[in-house]
Amino acid sequence: MEKRIWRANVGRQTVVTEAVRPEWERLGGRGLVARILLDEVPPTCQALGAYNKLVWTAGLLAGYRLSSCDRVSVGAKSPLTGGIKESNAGGTTGLALVRLGVHALIVEGQPEGNDWWILRLGAAGGSFEPAGDVAGLGVYEAAQRLIARYGRSAAFAIIGPGGERRLSGAGVFNLDKDGEPSRANGRGGMGAVMGAKHLKAVVIDPGKGELPSPLREEPFAAAKKDYLRELMAHPQTKTYADYGTAALVMMTDTFGGFPTRNFSMGHFEGAEKISGEALRDRLLARGKPSETTHACMAGCVIRCSNIVADEQGKKIVAPLEYETIALTGSNLGLDDLDLISRLNWEMNDNGLDTIDTGAALGVAGEAGYLRFGDADSVFALINEIRQGTALGRILASGAATTGRVLGVARVPAVKGQAMAAYDPRAIKGTGVTYATSPQGADHTAGLTIRAQVNHRDPSVQGELSRKSQINNAGYDTLGVCLFASFGFAKVPGAIPEMLRACYGGEVGDDALQQLGRETLRMEKTFNRAAGFGPAHDRIPHWMTKEPLPPTGSVFDVTEEDLDKTADW
Repeated sequence: MEKRIWRANVGRQTVVTEAVRPEWERLGGRGLVARILLDEVPPTCQALGAYNKLVWTAGLLAGYRLSSCDRVSVGAKSPLTGGIKESNAGGTTGLALVRLGVHALIVEGQPEGNDWWILRLGAAGGSFEPAGDVAGLGVYEAAQRLIARYGRSAAFAIIGPGGERRLSGAGVFNLDKDGEPSRANGRGGMGAVMGAKHLKAVVIDPGKGELPSPLREEPFAAAKKDYLRELMAHPQTKTYADYGTAALVMMTDTFGGFPTRNFSMGHFEGAEKISGEALRDRLLARGKPSETTHACMAGCVIRCSNIVADEQGKKIVAPLEYETIALTGSNLGLDDLDLISRLNWEMNDNGLDTIDTGAALGVAGEAGYLRFGDADSVFALINEIRQGTALGRILASGAATTGRVLGVARVPAVKGQAMAAYDPRAIKGTGVTYATSPQGADHTAGLTIRAQVNHRDPSVQGELSRKSQINNAGYDTLGVCLFASFGFAKVPGAIPEMLRACYGGEVGDDALQQLGRETLRMEKTFNRAAGFGPAHDRIPHWMTKEPLPPTGSVFDVTEEDLDKTADW
């Protein structure tokens, strides 16, 4: 099937397709998002205005029947950071785009009225349909109504009330392979951009669309075999299958970098109660429908997801991830996995990023609006968010906005985006990533926690982060889950061989790094035109002065090293 660019103009209510530009053909995922935004979006435009565009695209390896390589990227100028943003997720959306032959979906314009719409894409083309019966609904109920209307063979990208209210902590939620709307393009406020375009959902129905086949079957099959062998043999694959991403709880706590009570400590006294080991034991004891291992994408062999049910056998949420456990657990002083799971469900249903919302609640605790360790006070603020009160809207706009409005200086954010669950004073390489990534404080842009280094030695962190950021930008352009990188790292020749087999032409042995550097350069170019400079590539000043218990470490990577890191 020929790949096409699909353009949906929400103001004119038109959907057209066009040929892929030559300079876009060999890009996908994060790299294609950057290229399209740089080509078509004024960097100084209002993020929630008519000139911003919202882009969906799968990675270059999506659809080729590779485990953990079907992720979907959603990108736009971010209302949260004011710069470029790409957020990727698992689930079924990426594969559906590939089967329909969509190289990229570009949503542009802005409607004049107040009506809400569903954008439907199918083999016969695209159309806008009224969304009156799902507008205002939470993500879960909206998903069920959409599935009932369009069927389980379709993929869906949905926003919740947070997105409809154009709050910058809002994400876009995709269905997993079992129909659960749990796979979030969570970071950067992409749900708010979608809400500004009055789209409640995008429906992608590929019908009988077929997946692509490599141009050269034999070398692709050989590279695929090598990759799968190494992925299955890697010890981290079993760790994530057994414990999910919650396996990181005790590791991060041991390093003294586990966010606790608004990042005031790096060790949580209740860490063992909310660890991957404790979660696994609880799910095994409760039995079905709880599951300790689960795949969000068809064919994934890692299966790092899970399903959490209560003692009565009623599902609470799926999945419960490390970032959520930390930002809504230890960061708020909570050590009960069931409570954290219910917070996770509430944030999902409101269509919000659990990282930025959890960090915002921590900042609210600093300001005295909740009591750390007191679940009732936390859920009272969640109700404010649900009701759309002024305070709720502030919290759902993220940690940076919450800090500004409530007068809190100790806000864990860079470029307006909250830090993920690794305190940069203890895990300094990830702190360099937070500071220098064009994406803002995003751990998936270059997490360094597994590197075999002294994580508190400032002298080695710049180059460590730089290499991680380049590789991760490459993986995001390919549509590869970062956990799949464990397999690809053991056979570095697999990626260039796959690209040669699928796309032909000259492909260097460092194809991953070439894609990564190209992507980062485009992102930096966009941000510079939007007004960002080296002064924005910094960790909050208070983290450079305030020692982090229990190690007493501060973030002390030099500004010179930060500037060198961001020289792509």
